[in-house]
Amino acid sequence: MLYPLPAVMVSCGDEVSGYNIITVAWTGIVNTEPPILYISVRKSRHSHSIIQRTGEFVINLTGKNLAETMDFCGVRSGRTVNKFAERGLTPVPASKINCPMIAESPVNLECKVRQVIEFPSHDMFLADVLAVHAEADLMDETGKLHLEKAGLLAFSHGAYYELPRRSLGTFGYSVKRRRTKKNGIAKNKKG
Repeated sequence: MLYPLPAVMVSCGDEVSGYNIITVAWTGIVNTEPPILYISVRKSRHSHSIIQRTGEFVINLTGKNLAETMDFCGVRSGRTVNKFAERGLTPVPASKINCPMIAESPVNLECKVRQVIEFPSHDMFLADVLAVHAEADLMDETGKLHLEKAGLLAFSHGAYYELPRRSLGTFGYSVKRRRTKKNGIAKNKKG
């Protein structure tokens, strides 16, 4: 088993009366250029048929303020419940596709399905990321996105966890040369 997994809400639907939200933990990046990601959705889920029909969805990242709502959206069916109304969520128009984004989410990824891979229990929707929206307070003055400030959630063996904010290192830190300052000049520790 691969854990932890990102815990996200996926919004879908092309008409206000048919908007829906599904909770997904089977999601991830599969390509950089162009940016491609996937979600795997059980065939029996209401959102599966919506995404299959429209070919679009939005991945809405979740923080601890959305934990209970995210859980609700994963255990209630959109066939019988309007999840936006029931949980007081705000659907906002996406910029590139016809389904809604969730305004309360700190980051939204607009996705267009490029391929569906069928498996026995789930279908994997491979999708191009067409646009990314992030809350302004997650961006620094250089335009860098700081997801560590969002308090994002992960799913692990049936429980939700807020991701820690303590960094253990940055990419490549295990092989970077350790430097010390001596007489105002940075030198390699060996020399």
